Amino acid sequence: MPISIETRFAFHLAAPTDILLQFEAAAIPEQTILSSDTDLDPDERCARVSAQHDIGERIWIRAQGECTVAYRARVDIERQVSNLEELSALPAHHLPGEAVEYLFDSRYCPADDFQSFVDAQFGDTAGGARIARMRDWIGENFTYVPGVSDSGTGAAQSFIARQGICRDYAHVLIALARASAIPARYVACYAPGVDPPDFHAVAEVFLADPATPAGGTWQLVDPTGMADPSQTVKIGVGRDAADVSFLTSFGPSDFRTSSVSVSQE
Repeated sequence: MPISIETRFAFHLAAPTDILLQFEAAAIPEQTILSSDTDLDPDERCARVSAQHDIGERIWIRAQGECTVAYRARVDIERQVSNLEELSALPAHHLPGEAVEYLFDSRYCPADDFQSFVDAQFGDTAGGARIARMRDWIGENFTYVPGVSDSGTGAAQSFIARQGICRDYAHVLIALARASAIPARYVACYAPGVDPPDFHAVAEVFLADPATPAGGTWQLVDPTGMADPSQTVKIGVGRDAADVSFLTSFGPSDFRTSSVSVSQE
């Protein structure tokens, strides 16, 4: 069944400022955009550029004053969803270039700091079974608390606090996976069932594809437990939240309001 999305957010710019937006559902093979409508107010001149790995698009605008963005879409999802516990890890020499970059530390995910913890806590597991155990461990040991983290909070701080929002949960899982030499990336997305309704974030891990000899498959994993991978609409992917923020301002900005509604038809 299609997923229906309605998003609206507003911000104020005191002076002419460049803004990079990424909030639209990505037109990719695993999801079909049935309809889509984006309104920018004021109707500023904008430019579209490809996002990371051509998954979605970013929109450049240069604006001043009150700005409002409204977006509506219907998306049909046809995604390969596998049982994580049944997927093996790929040997390092079989990893494609696009996956290798997601083994490295990034701004919010210092994987090296978690290697000793991963060995001690998950050392008796491997591959998808290890990812599933990590997902469950985060779900059991973290508390979802809006407002306790901000744009500067990384996986290490969230790990110590044992609380945060979807962004923080995803960062921790990504760091743990990379510490296990399993490529992992951050996915900005929409999903029904997210509470409170908002832009959502999950992780995606690269594991062996049983249908393709020596091949791999990206699998969505949500440590918050709120998003079903078969109903999750991707906006974009990146090393961590810094790569796929729905609004990046290259100058002072005042964020005013945001509303997101996602439902399955």
